[in-house]
Amino acid sequence: MTHRYIGASALALALFPLATIQANQANELNPDVSVILDGYYKQNQTALSHRDQGFGLGHTELSLSSPIDDLFEGRLTAVLEDHEGETELELEEAFLQTTGMPYNLSVRGGRFLSQVGYLNSRHLHEDDFVERPAVYRALLGSHYFDDGLRLNLLLPTPFYWQIGAEAFDGGRLSEGDEDIGVYTVNTRVGGDLSRSQSWQAGFSYLNNRQTHSEAHEEHDDHDHEGDHCGHSHGAGYTGENLYITDLVWKWAPGGNNRQQQLTLSGEYLYADNLNEHATSNDVHEGWYASAVYQFAPQWSTGARYGQVELQDAHGDHFHHQELKETDVMLAWSRSHFSTVRLQYTHQEAEGFEQADNTVMLQYVMSFGAHGAHGF
Repeated sequence: MTHRYIGASALALALFPLATIQANQANELNPDVSVILDGYYKQNQTALSHRDQGFGLGHTELSLSSPIDDLFEGRLTAVLEDHEGETELELEEAFLQTTGMPYNLSVRGGRFLSQVGYLNSRHLHEDDFVERPAVYRALLGSHYFDDGLRLNLLLPTPFYWQIGAEAFDGGRLSEGDEDIGVYTVNTRVGGDLSRSQSWQAGFSYLNNRQTHSEAHEEHDDHDHEGDHCGHSHGAGYTGENLYITDLVWKWAPGGNNRQQQLTLSGEYLYADNLNEHATSNDVHEGWYASAVYQFAPQWSTGARYGQVELQDAHGDHFHHQELKETDVMLAWSRSHFSTVRLQYTHQEAEGFEQADNTVMLQYVMSFGAHGAHGF
């Protein structure tokens, strides 16, 4: 009898590694599936907005992600969105990324969100307000994603320090014939000030090789006093050089951000060399500053102010446009997977016919796999 138990145990031990490998392979063949539902009601039309008046479908996502093997992982994200009464389907992400490279290197290739600035690399459903700041909507189309390649390096320092470089097709910023139309470089540093406080600062540079006079002269047939390029998948204003600085500070008592947290953040964007007719005074620039306070586990409130000054190209000259925007919001999150948000937006503008005040009600619901959000 004893020999039987010994034999059975030996067989089980021999088969255990095979069973483990098969289980891991089965998990790899079953990708994580995530769905983000974004719906809203908007009282009035507003300037530079990517959400139409009335009831609408916001940035609704279907995402698949999975490790591929011990060296690679992949992700695919499709987006459904309303625009001018039509529902559009867009492939926002389809990339492979390395997971096993030495020296904290990582390479990503395919279609993905650029990591310039603080907000751009985050998915829209992670935001604390219904829409991105006005300067983001104007210069990055809310969120700039493209086809390309990224290289990141996490430096071996006692604080967080990442540097990265990207090369993109560039067709989503300007039309052109460059094989590699956009280059970016960026760096982020951060760390903990105490158990309750943390910070992060960043600098990004984007070079758009496809910015030329033809790209801007397209707008001559548009209504320049209106809001051209209302489409959410392209920037309405571009320059050859775009510089972005960002700073974020977070406070949570004892480091427990589930109960209470205050987040202060801001960014400044500056673009020059708009086209061949531009002088040193012809630039796009803007900024925003926001404060969001989670005062209870399920409740948060926030305020954001920003402004953007733009130069709208008309042949060999420019028309000045300016938009100032104030947002106040109150959000209730039943859990990490559901948020209902009420927001009031006040706009003051020069050169925009659709500038107005509006009230928006938004829900963001997710089900399936849901990864952790960034800092």
